Amino acid sequence: MNARCDPPHANGSIPPMPISHFPAPSTTMRLGDPAERMNISPAQAQALAKNHVGILVQAAAAVCEEKKGQDTRILKLDPVDSGLADFFLITSASNQRQAVTIADEIELRLKRNFGVYPHSVEGRRNGEWILLDYVDFVVHVFLAERRAFYDIERLRKSARPLTPVEFDTELKTALAEKTRAARSKRPAKAAAARAAEPAKARPKPAGSKKISAEKAQARGKPAKKPAKAGRPLKKKR
Repeated sequence: MNARCDPPHANGSIPPMPISHFPAPSTTMRLGDPAERMNISPAQAQALAKNHVGILVQAAAAVCEEKKGQDTRILKLDPVDSGLADFFLITSASNQRQAVTIADEIELRLKRNFGVYPHSVEGRRNGEWILLDYVDFVVHVFLAERRAFYDIERLRKSARPLTPVEFDTELKTALAEKTRAARSKRPAKAAAARAAEPAKARPKPAGSKKISAEKAQARGKPAKKPAKAGRPLKKKR
């Protein structure tokens, strides 16, 4: 077991767990051939996971709700105190079989829909505390009594707890603001591109010749006569 909130030993004893052992991810997400088989390139999956971590957490929380996880909470960790992780997703199961089912479905859903794999999975054999480490966020599936004993929410006092509904609302608001900001930048970019074009390449507005003739008359210079298009046809008598 590593130092990221190690689940209890197989013999049922509960190991000591200093607060300093909460969590310290140090590697990146594993993306490889399976992502390619799902028509998702490793670069695309990595970009999705980097720019849309909230969407991944939202998908994992939806699995917890579907599989009847109890008291599901999302801890938005303080950047100063979170290491490399941004979120903890915590849910409770009534028995070991349900805990394994929730963890397996989260792993399957994120792999199938996003091409994202956990960096490590711990505690699945015991089923009392299953930890799925996705680096940017960590999923904890507890039995109720184990969750009460370790009380991660209390140890992470600086984190902000959110229900899945509250998290969905904040995520939608953030995405909407990001979309508005991107749209507002488009006119500015178009104006800058037009300003960068050379003067010769720009089309002259209609009526510019007429304006130049009026300017010449105002300065006392005779305006150039328009060229004759051709002699008029003589009328037949």
